[in-house]
Amino acid sequence: MSLYHLIGQFLRRHSAAYASSALMLIGIAVLITWIPRQIGHVVDGLARNELQGLGLLQQLAWLVAAGAVVYVLRAGWRLRLFAASMRLGVELRERLYARLSAQGPAFFQGSRTGNLMALATNDIDAVEMAAGEAMLAGFDGSLTLVVVVAMMSLGVDARLAAFALLPFPFMAFAFWRISRHVHDASRTSLACFGALNNHVQETLMGVRTVRALGLQTREETEFARLAGAAADASFDAQRWEAAYEPAAGFTLATATALTLGVGGWFVWQGELTVGQLTTFSLYLGQLMWPMFAAGWVLSLLERGKAAWGRLQPVLDSPLTVEDHGSVPRVAPGTLVARDVRYSYSGQPRPALEGVTLNLEPGRTLGLVGPTGAGKSTLLRLLLRHDAPTAGSIAWSGTDLHDYTLGALRGAIAWVPQEAFLFSASVAENIALARPEATRDEIARAAQLAAIHEDILRLPQGYDTPVGERGVTLSGGQRQRVAIARALLTGAPLLLLDDALSAVDTETEARILAHLREARVGRTVIIASHRLSTVADADETLVLRDGHVIEHGKHADLLARNGWYARQWRYQQLEASLDAD
Repeated sequence: MSLYHLIGQFLRRHSAAYASSALMLIGIAVLITWIPRQIGHVVDGLARNELQGLGLLQQLAWLVAAGAVVYVLRAGWRLRLFAASMRLGVELRERLYARLSAQGPAFFQGSRTGNLMALATNDIDAVEMAAGEAMLAGFDGSLTLVVVVAMMSLGVDARLAAFALLPFPFMAFAFWRISRHVHDASRTSLACFGALNNHVQETLMGVRTVRALGLQTREETEFARLAGAAADASFDAQRWEAAYEPAAGFTLATATALTLGVGGWFVWQGELTVGQLTTFSLYLGQLMWPMFAAGWVLSLLERGKAAWGRLQPVLDSPLTVEDHGSVPRVAPGTLVARDVRYSYSGQPRPALEGVTLNLEPGRTLGLVGPTGAGKSTLLRLLLRHDAPTAGSIAWSGTDLHDYTLGALRGAIAWVPQEAFLFSASVAENIALARPEATRDEIARAAQLAAIHEDILRLPQGYDTPVGERGVTLSGGQRQRVAIARALLTGAPLLLLDDALSAVDTETEARILAHLREARVGRTVIIASHRLSTVADADETLVLRDGHVIEHGKHADLLARNGWYARQWRYQQLEASLDAD
């Protein structure tokens, strides 16, 4: 869909606002063409000594009144127009946010956050200006041009109008050439701003790493380079936009010279009065606005087209995980996976191959294995962040694809290894999925996650702001706040993806003891590198290179003396050495 199609659809939806603005502009056009004609009559009346005293004051009063009405109408159409055009910005931002919220992780692996933020700000602002200011300025300028040229030709002298309009085709050619450069420069400017956004966002998010590695000078140099490139690109766009005004000014100056030369000759020959030449000159001066409007409109449209060219692919990008399910509610039941296979794009070997499991409700499953074995990948498939390449996963006898994404994910509480906290208080982060939860319920969840005492030691307790991404808390505290948040939801399926990796073994033991109490009646899947975390699981799957190489209870796995048993002995020895 082109920018003009988008604007056309918006105009039809908000036709009342645009029609009322257009009516005001028609009134303005009528008045500003009447004023020069009236001034010409006053000049001729003064020249013939036919207008003086009260009559002159009356004519001047009409001119002042017309100017006041023009002022009111100009203010009115701008208020009416911008109130309408800003709705387009709101609609586009809502569409962009909804699209990004529905996208899966695969989309964001190929998209940079800073550039997406630039789309939501600068690019949408450019489209909004094209739909608002450009449309009405174009209408106003075109209407003024038609009316003024008609009055010059029919109301004064057609021959003089023909001479005055001779330079205008050259101005149109110049505007066409300039607009092409404006489009290219605007596209480059928006892209440079997105790159600058990317750098700032990544640097601020990784500021601790930058400081730890002593990279401040390098990052500052890179920022200066990107900021300079963005400034140069913006200056280039502004430079080409500024070329419109000299082209219009040169055209008007040439037209004025022709008017005074030819018009003076007509006055000398008695074919035109001084008042008529004055009227014609005033009309010619009023053509400055249509010429300026033409440049302004072309500039806004080219900026809008460049911005829409960046924005549309994101709005129309296919969802990495389609939501075609129709089952609106998940009934807790058995979770079954049959011969699940999954391959990441561009990877020659599958991340999962032939994985099968049968997990009854209320039971706990452990997932262990070396790094890259496929533990997190299996959890991503359960969350439908991705879809299996082959095989199937069903819950309560219904394939996961048949559930709506909202229903499925609403029935799952997920704690990733890298816990994300919002820039809010501790209590608000814990109660994220249940904002109506009482403080006692929040505190109870925090106690189960062994974070309650830590929270009480914070300056404002549960009301302490955690900063962006929980920057004021340690890694272990962030993980435990995320666990408390998951426990508070009461979802029937709890997924812990190495969620205890940042806590010490003593705290881990406390949390696991509390979890045994909290997970009664709840299905739990725990992925962990620490085998002690899954030692009391009802069943444990050992993954390696995407395959299940062992499965069973803790005691059975130890008796088989396989990978699990060797890793258990190693971790127990490591723990005893640490204790010593």
